[in-house]
Amino acid sequence: MEFIDLPPMQKAAGTVRLPGSKSISNRVLLLAALAEGDTLVEDLLDSDDTRVMRNAIAALGVTVAEEGEALRVQGCGGRFSNLRADIFVGNSGLSIRTLVPAIVTSLSGCADQAAEVRLAGVPRMHERPIGDLVDGLKQLGAQVEWLGQEGYPPLALKPANLAAERVSVRGNVSSQFLTGLLQAAPLVARDKPLVIEVEGELISRPYVEITLNLMERFGVFVQREGWSRFIVPAGQRYTSPGRIAVEGDASTASYFLAAGALGGGPVRVVGAGRRSIQGDVKFADALAAMGAQIIWGNDWIEARAPASGRLKAFDLDLNHIPDAAMTLAVAALFADGPSVLRNIGSWRVKETDRIAAMAAELRKLGATVEEYPESIKVIPPAQLKPAVIDTYDDHRVAMCFSLATLGGPYVRINDPKCVNKTFPGYFTTFSGIATPVPVVAIDGPSASGKGTVAARAAEALGFDHLDSGALYRLVALAALRQGVALDDEACLEAIAAALPARFEGDRVLLNGDDVTEEIRSEACSAGASKVAVLPAVRDALFWRQRAYRKAPGLVAEGRDMGSVVFPDADVKIFLTASAETRAERRYKQLIDKGMAANMTDLLKDLHERDARDSQRAVAPLKRGEDVVLLDTSGLTAQQAVDFVIEHAKQVRR
Repeated sequence: MEFIDLPPMQKAAGTVRLPGSKSISNRVLLLAALAEGDTLVEDLLDSDDTRVMRNAIAALGVTVAEEGEALRVQGCGGRFSNLRADIFVGNSGLSIRTLVPAIVTSLSGCADQAAEVRLAGVPRMHERPIGDLVDGLKQLGAQVEWLGQEGYPPLALKPANLAAERVSVRGNVSSQFLTGLLQAAPLVARDKPLVIEVEGELISRPYVEITLNLMERFGVFVQREGWSRFIVPAGQRYTSPGRIAVEGDASTASYFLAAGALGGGPVRVVGAGRRSIQGDVKFADALAAMGAQIIWGNDWIEARAPASGRLKAFDLDLNHIPDAAMTLAVAALFADGPSVLRNIGSWRVKETDRIAAMAAELRKLGATVEEYPESIKVIPPAQLKPAVIDTYDDHRVAMCFSLATLGGPYVRINDPKCVNKTFPGYFTTFSGIATPVPVVAIDGPSASGKGTVAARAAEALGFDHLDSGALYRLVALAALRQGVALDDEACLEAIAAALPARFEGDRVLLNGDDVTEEIRSEACSAGASKVAVLPAVRDALFWRQRAYRKAPGLVAEGRDMGSVVFPDADVKIFLTASAETRAERRYKQLIDKGMAANMTDLLKDLHERDARDSQRAVAPLKRGEDVVLLDTSGLTAQQAVDFVIEHAKQVRR
């Protein structure tokens, strides 16, 4: 499966210009298609969902043409010209729930009795309910045929005269049902008013306000009695405003505003502010309730971390911002106590069952999560754990869990391209405001001095130090102490995954014991060579090594550091020296320790080891193209350290 690895982030700050709102983009595309006259749509979001709507109206006979970065839509005056069509809606709930009523109105009074429009999507779309909307359309006289399970796509729409003056629809499953009926209502209420009544509580009311606002921009006004009754006067028609610009996406703004609150900030989002018609801008109020510092502009919002330094736990009804509420679920990981997200039952019928999905993925990071039919309770862990996040083909799951990196762990996002549904450039934009914990990676042949140089450089920089080679030696030592065979891959994997190793300057500790000298023994060296070629051991130590990446930074030395474990390392150095120089250094070390040594044997051993290391199947010794070469043959250890520090100055933040 394709994935993206996001490193631990130590801060977030900057400015983000928001892409166009998906909610507004798809509504505007359909209203422009139904209007009289041409509409130039500017700042339209380019994503999977908007392409679904764009392709759908084109399939129905509407002419769509690009003009620079804008899109010109030639309206059909309320009647689509092609009513023999098969339309693919992907997993875009808004598209199918607004297209179906609009198509039904065009089929009303259609002279072509063989006309038929079929709508289908991805498998998940065929699990998302649309029965309440179709029941409302049938009250008007629509003819709808279920092509699969009743109440769910795919479905076929056929000619039928719409004659009723009143229709009711449930409001507690999706506000998109009401939006679809409202947008189609003027095409039904040609001679008589149409009354739409909402049964039960209407969820996601701000999205209905977007619908009403945009309908007015296209010349149609709706009388509203609270949130339970909507009256569309007769004789209205959609007329093009000529030109319309799409606001920045307030749901997308939630990720960056949260980044500002979690990562220090300030982070400013431009394109949505106090003048926005989108209800999701109220996400900023939820952050303020958690203690974040929020500043509003007409078309921008800015967020900083709380002055106290810690976000407060919350208990909120989030019915009005269900999409942005997912971001709050991740923000709850950073709170000072348990947080409760209430009235989010609509999550169950979104791109996935979002309550179940969020609960499962939050637990991977170490949180305790209590899941209820329409709410969840998130109890943050003392420390976030590295996690591999499954995204369920849900763009919002992928985007909101990127924020967990601001709490210190690595996060792997599976199927990252699912963000294409609403924001194809999300991860690039996120990396533009989030600053990773810096890494200096040092590799090189045996006895090149990389261990000494790395330890001293880490101390000088104030960074942590990782001796990756020592980890393999420690696995071998722990196995020998426990009597585990060095070819027992399963047991060795368990040892590697739970290895209680720590590095303090030049000392190596195993479960608190100083084993600096013991791991350099011949038995440990031979054992390390054996365990290092076992894939399960390497996989276990892969995440163990990544866990050493903590603020303010890390100097990591050893094989794979700059190529596999930390491929995004800020500085990569290949430390080497001639075999003769390295043999002399090893000879002096052994003599200083009172051990016997022979220069000829040492030189022979180094030549043989270099050959083995460069030819080994797993992690061969080689210098990468993006790695700086440092030959220390004529340098002192301090000169080599100074070289590393000079190159690392750029990453000391």
